[in-house]
Amino acid sequence: MTAGHKSEPHALTERGAATRSRIIDAAANLIYVHGVERTSLDEVMAASGVSKSQLYHYFADKDALVLEVITKQTERVLGAQQPHLDALDSLAALKAWRNVMVRLNKATGGRGCPLGSLASELANDSEPARKRLADGFSMWRDRIENGLAKMQERGELMPSADPRELALALLGAVEGGLLLAKTTRSSRPLEIALDMAIEHVARQLRAR
Repeated sequence: MTAGHKSEPHALTERGAATRSRIIDAAANLIYVHGVERTSLDEVMAASGVSKSQLYHYFADKDALVLEVITKQTERVLGAQQPHLDALDSLAALKAWRNVMVRLNKATGGRGCPLGSLASELANDSEPARKRLADGFSMWRDRIENGLAKMQERGELMPSADPRELALALLGAVEGGLLLAKTTRSSRPLEIALDMAIEHVARQLRAR
């Protein structure tokens, strides 16, 4: 997967930026439902209402468009968890976030994580896509870690606890839980995985 230079929005007009964004949104929606391989550029053009010349004006090829879809889905996934994701600085906040993740999964009909689905399809075959997906997951982990670090700064989390590793465990619970929830058509795997990960955090709290 090789992204061309046209994937970057250099000095776009307001109308051009809106068109480019509309293409990315349409591609993201289609790919979430059908996957990268089964989504054609013709379908993206039809869904976004643009011509082939317009599409290629903004994106060198499908690979370049997919990279921007990864960025878009990262924004969507993180945004859907707000304001909880940026306030995970207590056990109660973690439990509230857990409930949000379960509700989001149910709201999508158990289709799974957009980033996780992209990773399953692209990580082994496209190094640029793998790197961008890794960046997206790192941003997600960092948001979780920030809240845990605040707990440690306040003396609530034991000094021996590693906020980054705890954040990675929580993110792993989300991704693994969502994958099993998608496969089993049940939210229970996600609920159980997150409950166990949060309980692990709770064991790292200082006794009051």
